[in-house]
Order: sequence, then structure tokens, then C-alpha cells
Amino acid sequence: MDIGLFAPLATPFATPEFVHAFGVAADERGFHSLWLGEHVVAFDEYRSRYPYADDGKMTLPGEMGLLDPFGALTFLAGVTRRVRLGTGICLVPQRNPVYTAKAVASLDWLSGGRVDFGVGIGWLEEEFRALDVPFARRAARTRSYMEVMRRLWCDPVSEYQDEFYTLPACRQYPKPVQQPHPPIHFGGESDAALKRVADLGRGWFGFNAEPAAVAGRVPRLTALLAERGRSRADVTVSISPYMLPCDFDTVQRYRDAGVDQVILMPMAFDPDSLRATLDQLAETIVEPARRL
Repeated sequence: MDIGLFAPLATPFATPEFVHAFGVAADERGFHSLWLGEHVVAFDEYRSRYPYADDGKMTLPGEMGLLDPFGALTFLAGVTRRVRLGTGICLVPQRNPVYTAKAVASLDWLSGGRVDFGVGIGWLEEEFRALDVPFARRAARTRSYMEVMRRLWCDPVSEYQDEFYTLPACRQYPKPVQQPHPPIHFGGESDAALKRVADLGRGWFGFNAEPAAVAGRVPRLTALLAERGRSRADVTVSISPYMLPCDFDTVQRYRDAGVDQVILMPMAFDPDSLRATLDQLAETIVEPARRL
């Protein structure tokens, strides 16, 4: 059982010193991966419903804002040597796919092949409007953009056209270190999300889900994979409990539900408390989990 860390790195606490300490401490203490979220803008008022809170609201108050995940992960790549670096989750349909492919490949190149590309379709319609991107059909747009990126990562001369995007014949280098490209992990808990995993993914990234809920979804994912001639062994199941309490007993229940990696969120807001928190998690969860 692998144990990773989810870090919604936000100002004002995500200073260069904090981010540096986060990477070094995670690398030294044996955590498997680091995952960063993405929201390019936030809103004081919005009608969209956040799916991971009972009141439908995401807590990102006032002048707090998330760091760009690729900039922060590149920073982390420079201060780590072993830990994997993941987007949890990159909002692909909001982004230009050519620039996103470049960011993923550059990060994989500079990290020596340590990228896990977590992908989601987004939920905040107001953010799509701020980016002048249609919210409707964002799932279909995601599949289109993933194919654009796959061509850019895999083909010496890349070319693609569909209703969402036209990529003229061009070359994009460097290619990713991982071949044919970094593992793609799709986020979301719906049947549609699991179908994206079964069709295109190497991983499922579940969020804010208790072990019992995960136990109900893994058999569905297994069946969808079998329908496509794939095995459950083809896919890594990663779950972030997010704000839910999680001790070693809970990790064991996730393991029994079919989870391969639990991604914890450390509650710390300065380098000293972060190191102390990661020390405690390494002792009580990371080390015992290695024996599972």
C-alpha cells in the first residue's frame, strides 16, 4: 500500500520556504507521491455546486488562491529525487491542450520521469466562463484534448482534427521520459468518470470517499475494464480522504476495498509544523502501510 500527500498549496501560507520544506520532507520520509489541485480563479459568489461539501461550497476565502500546479510541481521536482509528482486534478477542458501537453512533458523531462497526470472535467461553470471556454460538453472536450496530447507526446510529427480542436502537422519536444507517456489518472466518482478510466486511464483518483463508498465503486470499475479487455491490474486506484479522518485502521479498510494508494492531506501551514505532521504520518501510517 502506497501513501501519498495531497497539498492544495495556496497563498498566503504556500511560500517558497513552505513548498521547499514540503518537497524535501515528503521525499525524505518515504511518501510515494505529491498531488496538487488546480483552480485558476475563485469567486465570492457562484451558483455551481461543489461536489465534495454538504453545502456545495468550496472553502477558498478572500484573497487565498492556489498556486499553478505545473509551476509548483516543477519547483518540487527541483528539490526532490524520488517522490512522484501528480496533478490532482488538472482541469483539462479549461486549458489549451498543446500548452498542457508541453507542461506535462517538460515536468516529466525535468523530474526524470516522475509525473502522474491526474485529469478532471471540472465542476465550476463560472471558472469556465472566466476562461471563455464552453462548460457544455466538457467531458467530450476532455477526450478530444487527451487525444491531442497523446499525439504530441507519442508521434514524431503530430497531427489531429475533430470538432473541438485542429492540430496541424507539427513537432513538440521534449517528449516525456515515461513511455508512451505519463500515467493518466481520471478523477471523479460517477459511472462516466469510471468509463473514462476504463477507456483511457492508468489510474482512478477518487476524492473525499470513505472505504465503504470505494468498495462499491471498485467492482464497477473492474467490470468496465473487463468489457474493454482490460484487467483491474492495469489500473491504480488512488483515494484521497481529503478532510475525512484517516488513521492506519482506515488505511487498512481502504486496502480491503481495493485501493492501491491513499493520498493524505496534512494540515500544516508553516515549515516547522509541516515537518512535525509528516513525521507523525510517516511513523503511524507510512511505515505500517509498507507491510500491508
